[in-house]
Amino acid sequence: MLYDFNRIIDRTGSGSYKYCRLRENFGRTDLLPLWVADMDFETPPFITEAMRRRLDHSLFGYTITPDELWQSIQRWLLDRHGWHVEQDWLTFIPGIVKGIGMVVNCMLKPGERVIIQPPVYHPFRLVPQDNGVEVVMNPLIPHPVEELSSQPSTLPPHPYTMDFEGLEALARDPRNRLLILSNPHNPVGIVWDRDTLARVADICSRNDVLVISDEIHADMALFGHRHVPFASVSEAAAQCSITFGAPSKTFNIAGIVSSYAIVPNTQIRERFYGWLCANEFNEPTIFSIIATIAAFTPEGDDWRRQMLAYVEDNVRFVEDFCTRHLPQIHPVRPEASFLVWLDCRDLGLSHDALLDLFINRAHLALNDGATFGPGGDGFMRLNIALPRPVLAQALQQLAEAL
Repeated sequence: MLYDFNRIIDRTGSGSYKYCRLRENFGRTDLLPLWVADMDFETPPFITEAMRRRLDHSLFGYTITPDELWQSIQRWLLDRHGWHVEQDWLTFIPGIVKGIGMVVNCMLKPGERVIIQPPVYHPFRLVPQDNGVEVVMNPLIPHPVEELSSQPSTLPPHPYTMDFEGLEALARDPRNRLLILSNPHNPVGIVWDRDTLARVADICSRNDVLVISDEIHADMALFGHRHVPFASVSEAAAQCSITFGAPSKTFNIAGIVSSYAIVPNTQIRERFYGWLCANEFNEPTIFSIIATIAAFTPEGDDWRRQMLAYVEDNVRFVEDFCTRHLPQIHPVRPEASFLVWLDCRDLGLSHDALLDLFINRAHLALNDGATFGPGGDGFMRLNIALPRPVLAQALQQLAEAL
């Protein structure tokens, strides 16, 4: 079956966060929303149909969690990523950001701190801080644009590497007990390679630092890149980590809440899963089960491949448009996800002027790079998971504003 990703879906009246929160977040409503990381593509019809069939049985009482849910996740991870996961390593969590908060509350002692590697997804910082936990920074090391452009490569290299020396120094501090890893990286779209992840695992394992690996974009690797699950790179990685995943980004079902955790280490699992179970946070809803099983199928993989091909063409469209019409804006090609990190520093604008350009002049709602922490100033995060005619309209508005 061929899917039409050019179809424009009217989300008016659906309660979409991306559309309904424009005034609260940007001060006006006449904006094209290119910020919140869900897609403007229609949820795959086989997922909708699976839920519709269940709706025909109009009784929605307490429901067991079938083994089929875990088996569908196990098959998917093995087939897509070569990672064998035991069923008892798995549990449901009510969202990955919520899962981070749960780990912070369950696994950290008073006075212990969280390490993050900015620029990175802002809830990594906000969730611990709002729970009264201090966050320490190990910023990624940026590489200048001119250095990147001089490197011979068939694909543009990503502009950041990890600061292993900085991570080692922070990990040695007994107060720093949790690292939150974005794998693949949000907002830059880096697919961390096996050697990088193995070095992180070695540092954290030796220093008794627990790793949360947020792998929500795992199934969205682009341009020939392959996602590497953190816990799969070594025994040390498996024994010091909690992995979070979900079909939500890939299949555009974030509102259904269908996240899961994977913990190979028995002691970590008993402590964390015991806490989840005691508070009944580990029980999926009816439609979470149905949607996940429907997504993680060969039919789901076919839809995923077509969607990723469309996203790749959208990336190329942004790159070509910027080259021709916005030469002072440099899009960083993502290795995974539908998010493009726009380097706007050559515009020479202050932070407030950059926001004014996008919001008040171009009438676009993007994520402000500064919210992702050190290294984000002068950048904007662009969501390109939308029909190409709308993307073209957005870029044209930006060009005219400039």
